[in-house]
Amino acid sequence: MSTTTLPTSTPGTPAGEPGDRSPRATSAGGRTGTASVDDARIGLRANLRHIGALVRRNALQIKQDPESMFDVLLMPIIFTLLFVYVFGGSVGASLGGSRDEYVNYVVPGLMAMMGMNIAMAVGTGVNDDFRKGVMDRFRTMPIARSSVLIAKIVVEMGRMLVATAILLGMGFLLGLEIKSSVFHLFAAIGLSTVFGASLMWIFILLGLTMKTAQAVQGAAMLVLMPLQFGSSIFAPPSTMPGWLQSFTDYNPLSNLADAARSLINGQPVGHSVWLTLAWSAGITLISMPLAVARFRKKS
Repeated sequence: MSTTTLPTSTPGTPAGEPGDRSPRATSAGGRTGTASVDDARIGLRANLRHIGALVRRNALQIKQDPESMFDVLLMPIIFTLLFVYVFGGSVGASLGGSRDEYVNYVVPGLMAMMGMNIAMAVGTGVNDDFRKGVMDRFRTMPIARSSVLIAKIVVEMGRMLVATAILLGMGFLLGLEIKSSVFHLFAAIGLSTVFGASLMWIFILLGLTMKTAQAVQGAAMLVLMPLQFGSSIFAPPSTMPGWLQSFTDYNPLSNLADAARSLINGQPVGHSVWLTLAWSAGITLISMPLAVARFRKKS
């Protein structure tokens, strides 16, 4: 498989940058890249360069393995068709309309679901990289530990945007109407992307903790299923029993689905947008340091 290597050192390259093989970049134990143990030793410019090189490496992996995009390309189509034609008639009627009314209800909700499902792939990818020894190679390079994880998140955010574009394309084919403005549509996409990126840190931490990719998937599904179906993504909470409505009210996926739905349908957003941003910030602030610390310890 073709991969992208970080640039080798050139005369004048300071120690701690990619490709430096000087004794200053070698620890007493013979492992290179002591600067990679401490992200603070690497400047912002060098860190961004490392992230860019690693993003290109991950993008080349997708080019070499197009099958890794099947979930992004097919999942939005399958889910949209299934939920619109299986539940559209009954749930659409409960909304006071028909299947066409349900399209405008479920497609914004599926934007939240896409982000969560794609975020799970980051955890399995990190786990797989450790199993294949890819991280052993990164360990010998004087790069910031966080740059490896951030590069993965950048690539997965790109995959998430592709999935969202296909989802919206299917929605338009089935009768989705933007009842507000293009600006509000982009705001809904951006909100879903920000929340999905925050979830990736949780799945990265899970991928670094579990022993196998299968274990990561199994644990992730135990989290995904209750959050997805115990939310307002597929049906209004008013049709649910009281105890489930209470769970739905505090479910961050419900806040995201309601915010995206309100933005696209031109309805008052209330506090749903701010609650989604607060959930995103809280999840990132808690899980990101834990994931980076776990990555440093493991690598």
